[in-house]
Amino acid sequence: MIRCGVAALPIAIILALPSFAGAQDAKTMVAAYIDENADSYGDIAQEIWELAELGYMETESSALLQSTLNREGFEVEAGVAGIPTAFVASWKNGDGPIVGIMAEYDALPGITQDRQPIRAPIEGKPQGHACGHHLFAAGSTAAAIATKRWMEETGQQGEIRLYGTPAEEGGAGKVYMVRAGLFEDVDIMLHWHAADVNSADASSSLSNKSAKFRFTGISAHAASAPERGRSALDGVEAMNHMVNLLREHVPQETRIHYVITYGGAAPNVVPDFAEVFYYVRNPDPENVKSIFERVAATAEGAALGTGTTMEYEVIHGLYNLLPNLALQEAVHANLTRVGGVIYDDEEYSFADLLHRTLGADAPPLASAMEIQPLKVGGSGGGSTDVADV
Repeated sequence: MIRCGVAALPIAIILALPSFAGAQDAKTMVAAYIDENADSYGDIAQEIWELAELGYMETESSALLQSTLNREGFEVEAGVAGIPTAFVASWKNGDGPIVGIMAEYDALPGITQDRQPIRAPIEGKPQGHACGHHLFAAGSTAAAIATKRWMEETGQQGEIRLYGTPAEEGGAGKVYMVRAGLFEDVDIMLHWHAADVNSADASSSLSNKSAKFRFTGISAHAASAPERGRSALDGVEAMNHMVNLLREHVPQETRIHYVITYGGAAPNVVPDFAEVFYYVRNPDPENVKSIFERVAATAEGAALGTGTTMEYEVIHGLYNLLPNLALQEAVHANLTRVGGVIYDDEEYSFADLLHRTLGADAPPLASAMEIQPLKVGGSGGGSTDVADV
């Protein structure tokens, strides 16, 4: 079921290389390799699904990918950018273009799911792969190895790299890899993502800045001595109220989310500490900066009004994606050639039941089985550290 995505990646790489003759033969060679080894890469995806390791803690998932690439002759540099689960795997054949492929393999907290088409949490396991990074990792690894084998057989010069990038889910792992200069000599970087449609996407994403706002007050008994207390939770709630008023006065593409991560231990004790975690998103990073400053100002005002103190810690900041239309057109052409997902009867029954479980708003099954038109322009609702690369 991963054939379509992983085949398109190496085919797009081949088209990007200069002075290549016999592109159609190369496509056939790459697609044949993917077909012959689909079960092996499916096993890798399944193992990473079951590991479900959170960002910066993907020890076994990262090691699995590294060992797979190492057996194929890739030179693996582990622990890059000071991150134990980040790595770069390289295979080089003389001088030529350097092409990189990204792989992500971190899971999400608070989401766990057994291999069933209905809601089935796994007891004792609080995290899971709700964003498809198990497929992402396996597919990118397959693409890198398929491309390496093609280069080896044809004598094509150049270098293929697989970048193991941890903590995409809120950890901005790629930002630290950018700071370490790991992408500076790369000619082309390729990225993909599992989704409920099959298409090349030349759209952008939302820039994002996040921070944790921490309020400190004075604890007291909420019934016998409330006048002695200064509630840190009041500071959080006052901030949230002002931010909700702010929503009317920001560009309409803006998205502001928050969650109270700590609000106190008992209702009869005035909490002396409280924390709220904020995301600010907009297509334009300059807008994000200015809106974030206004959000921070509401926190300062909330602290002043509630007699508390406040400090905040920026967790991460991300740029918006800059689409490469020429490359997306090449990917779209090759996606069309390779075709969509091919389900056997068992898989189709599973997908059909899952589709009905999700409800009427879920895209039709044909959206995965057929290649959708190339999407050009606009912006998705999410943010990604891919944009910083």
